[in-house]
Amino acid sequence: MNGSLQNKNILLGVCGGIAAYKSAELVRRLQDAGATVRVVMTAAAMEFITPLTFQALSGYPVHTDLLDPEAEAAMGHIELARWADLILIAPATANTMARLAEGRADDLLCAIFLASQADKAIAPAMNHVMWSAPATQNSLQTLQQQGVTIFGPAEGSQACGETGSGRLLEPDDIVKACGKLFQTGILAGIKLMITAGPTFEPIDPVRYIANHSSGKMGFAMARAAAEQGATVTLIAGPVNLPTPQHVTRIDVYTAQQMHDAVMQQISSQAIFIATAAVADYRPSITQTEKIKKSADEISLTLLCNPDILAEVAALDKPPFTLGFAAETQNVKQYALDKLNRKNLNMIAANKVAYNLQQTRDEQDSGFASDFNTLQVFCKTDSANITEQTFDLARKEHLARALISLLATHYHQAKNHE
Repeated sequence: MNGSLQNKNILLGVCGGIAAYKSAELVRRLQDAGATVRVVMTAAAMEFITPLTFQALSGYPVHTDLLDPEAEAAMGHIELARWADLILIAPATANTMARLAEGRADDLLCAIFLASQADKAIAPAMNHVMWSAPATQNSLQTLQQQGVTIFGPAEGSQACGETGSGRLLEPDDIVKACGKLFQTGILAGIKLMITAGPTFEPIDPVRYIANHSSGKMGFAMARAAAEQGATVTLIAGPVNLPTPQHVTRIDVYTAQQMHDAVMQQISSQAIFIATAAVADYRPSITQTEKIKKSADEISLTLLCNPDILAEVAALDKPPFTLGFAAETQNVKQYALDKLNRKNLNMIAANKVAYNLQQTRDEQDSGFASDFNTLQVFCKTDSANITEQTFDLARKEHLARALISLLATHYHQAKNHE
């Protein structure tokens, strides 16, 4: 499988060593591969190269201080930890490796490393004697046991004038190694349809019934599926989001329009993912002229909209179906009921509570947020149901994890047919 850094968020940690000058070139090479790069520097790193260099190259402020009030107010260590798809430390010194292995969190880089659920990799760079020292090798073993990927080191001449193992890998080699962490192709050639966003149900020419769905999760799912090689058709309600690369987009407005768009093409789809927050009801009559305010109350008669997900799952030859359930209470109970009642293969559920008075910090997941949490329930071939929880993370990160899980269950189901 080929790897891709397109649209990936990489947090580059730079430690104090002469190889830090190579990290400037590394920023450029990561960007050339399609990644967005932000940089965190240790105090020692700033003795070798300035933050201004990395700011100019990355286009973002460089983060250096764990207790910087301004940085914490904008994007502190927790938000940086959530932002990253990959935390890459290059160069990683013996001191930093030891501190990471111990689980230290007394500087910004270590705190981010400890607080993140993203993929993690380090590229060591140090004198060959330091690299071979038992203490360093113990740190290396501990980090590997924690799931940290090690890039290098290379062998050759070193700044101290000696020769041996401990050189930082060249930037191009590090970029290639990073790409291998993001495997693509697990859905290669598979046709996949996703619905995303809200639907608007018109009352009159200026008013409609809608919900708070932003479409962000659905679009992230479409992007993640395309990264994995799927042929993606995205049926989008009214949202203001750019179309992901290599995705065919069909815009709709109402639930009926979304239903019609789905049913016209569903027979050719192998997988159907229903992330859209489709309106359950629509006005029985849409007025052709604006309703004028003439009374203290107004009554609307509502009709039930078609249940797109249930109709797709009930087809004679249904695609593999993943539904979403946004609930305000009893999340697991309602999700399992929906999974069984609609005969789905998988369902991803999350708790939402939208309050227009909430601040950005308070509204941290679900509708309109860049973050989410998910409980995912999957039917196995033996009719058992497995459960997996995805903790709070950026929707892009969740989407990639969920697409990977879906691909696993999809291929298992195909193998048992």
